[in-house]
Amino acid sequence: MASTSVDVKELPASYVFVADVPGIKNSEVKVQIENDSILKISGERRRDDNPTFDVKYVRAERPAGKFMRKFNLPSNANLEGVSAACQDGQLTVVVPKIPPPAPYKPRTFDIPIGTLVYTNPK
Repeated sequence: MASTSVDVKELPASYVFVADVPGIKNSEVKVQIENDSILKISGERRRDDNPTFDVKYVRAERPAGKFMRKFNLPSNANLEGVSAACQDGQLTVVVPKIPPPAPYKPRTFDIPIGTLVYTNPK
């Protein structure tokens, strides 16, 4: 199984994965989330062989066959908001971040002081 080049960027609100997939149709690429924590990019590059001709390659430098990459996602990844788009041979997967909880801010407030009325129980 072959590999494909992927850049991973962290932005303030998301993680962005950019994979090189030249010559591959959108229907031949699969983007999945496994086990609620792993981003999987897979697919298959096919040679444009014509079965009616006897083809003999003199040189074959472009990779062909199945490829797969897996990435562990951080705990602050919003798995429900993942999106993917493919254009000009680049697959871009955007994984939004879950915003951090608001920091705890201690409060200061006054408590009114009243008079205590004590009754003697019998």
